[in-house]
Amino acid sequence: MKIIIVGAGEIGRHLAMSLSREAHSIVVIENNAAVAAELEQQIDGKVITGEGTSANVLLESSVGECELFLALTSNTNVNIMAASMAKKLNAAKVIARVHPELQREEWIFDYRGHFQIDHVFSPERLSAIELAKFIRNPDSLMVEEVARGRIELQQVRVSHNSDAVGRKLSDLKAPERTRVASIIRGGEHFVPSASDKLEAEDVVTIFGDPLKLRSLAMRLQKGSDKKKESLRVVVFGGGEYGFSLAQMLESFDCKVRIIERDSQRAQELTGLLSDTTVINTDGTVLAELEEEQVGEADFFVAMSGSDEDNVMTCLQANNLGTKNCLTLIHRADYADAISASGRHFGVLAAISPREATRRELERFLISDQFHTVKKIGAGEVIETEVAKASIAAEHMISEVNWPEGCVIVARMRGIHAIVPGPEDVLRPGDMIYAMVDPKVRRKFLKLVR
Repeated sequence: MKIIIVGAGEIGRHLAMSLSREAHSIVVIENNAAVAAELEQQIDGKVITGEGTSANVLLESSVGECELFLALTSNTNVNIMAASMAKKLNAAKVIARVHPELQREEWIFDYRGHFQIDHVFSPERLSAIELAKFIRNPDSLMVEEVARGRIELQQVRVSHNSDAVGRKLSDLKAPERTRVASIIRGGEHFVPSASDKLEAEDVVTIFGDPLKLRSLAMRLQKGSDKKKESLRVVVFGGGEYGFSLAQMLESFDCKVRIIERDSQRAQELTGLLSDTTVINTDGTVLAELEEEQVGEADFFVAMSGSDEDNVMTCLQANNLGTKNCLTLIHRADYADAISASGRHFGVLAAISPREATRRELERFLISDQFHTVKKIGAGEVIETEVAKASIAAEHMISEVNWPEGCVIVARMRGIHAIVPGPEDVLRPGDMIYAMVDPKVRRKFLKLVR
């Protein structure tokens, strides 16, 4: 695939090196001559020293032949302008890294439509989504997200006490716009139909809006959809990463406290967050953590800009008695090492913004008719676009003769995603996500491509 990357900072460099190893044709545009020269020695690709917002530079990079254009500098304005210019110069698909505040404003103004950008993202928000999974769903066997984070996938074990045991899926009365998409029973995996019944000890994969899915997961796991006691979460670091996480958790009935060293930033956060306690103190000092009773928290999440401070504060929090510690690690190789062995010293998971970005953008590296988002026992979660001339286009979900072994789990139109119901209509250009048994993948694709 022909890919152009603007910006060789932390994110851009990591992605360029990763993609060049996968035999893609890479061109990197970087305005710092020293950084450009260094990167040229590290990747199998072309590096151009110049501005990504220069028409001459873009033309030199053969932008018109580009299949994927990634604007990844730390400057939102540069990224939006570069991506918009690339689209005008006939780049096939353009993506821009933006400040998370711009994503939070998308419901007010359609930045993507106005600038003709196919997708925008922020590493801060992606990292917060990854960390929030562990906090919102501590009892789930697996938590992932699809449809750009707007639909969640969970894998849970059905309890003997659940009122769902023995019920057909059609009689389950699950929350609206949630789905049971696969079942593992006695080592056998299958994509269920509406007439299949749930049994105790089944491991089921469910999809839906995160808020609604929580209720279904609790019902299957505990036999009740009553609300549990609010989780107590302490966030170390009130930068954009910590702020994004706190904002997400406020809507999930968590009692959140942010520890922020900078007094001015702490004051800003107090005004920005409606239901979060902001503590202006130095979280790297053990005495301060003890004073704030961090050991009583259900989760301690370290999200400062320093990897060393993040790891050390997690160790301190664990020693004080915190049940679960999560950390942000900017170096991807460090994050892998800590994720592999961190449980020995109290770290449940380590998330790298670079890796979170790579996984987000990986779904665009497709030249086939579909992209496999996740493989799950019974089959795979497939992402594909509804083609204009397809059988499914302009028809309601219920009007399409879907093959057995296929469940539609999400439909994304623009920035809006839902778990579609029987009467929802599929339009050309919609991105749909389906749990599909590999045996019927070809039949499924014939309906939508």
